Amino acid sequence: MAEVIKVGIADLNVCRPPDMITTIGLGSCVGIAIRDKQSRIGGLVHVMLPNSKEVKSNANLAKFADTGIPELVRRLEKMGAMRSRMVAKIAGGATMFSFQSKSELTGIGDRNVAATKVALKALGIPILAEDCGANYGRTVTFNPETGDYEVKAVGKPVRVI
Repeated sequence: MAEVIKVGIADLNVCRPPDMITTIGLGSCVGIAIRDKQSRIGGLVHVMLPNSKEVKSNANLAKFADTGIPELVRRLEKMGAMRSRMVAKIAGGATMFSFQSKSELTGIGDRNVAATKVALKALGIPILAEDCGANYGRTVTFNPETGDYEVKAVGKPVRVI
């Protein structure tokens, strides 16, 4: 029987079919799903912040786009996936709050999406689809067997990208 593996905030995991992976609470955070198209080994990382170098307490690799995405790829490769066959789908990066002042927190969703794209490009992993931005949170479920990335949001129709 298939298991749906839960990934928390600033967390990641990998799996083989028929298992799937889900995460909730993608506001300004970004959920990056990566799979090897041939072996169908897949994984998901839930990043909170764009850059580990901007924060003192940065030991949690999954918390940051610049460290979480390479760590996910490393774990996928350890399971037998090949980077040359990997593709990605991303969701999240919303603007959840509007502030009067232009603080570092303003635009964190956009910064997370931009850092995600930079990290994936550096690893040579193409983005096949995305559901990013806007002003609402998302829950996602990734099926590495099919590559389907189901995106749910309150008051919105379910999207499969």
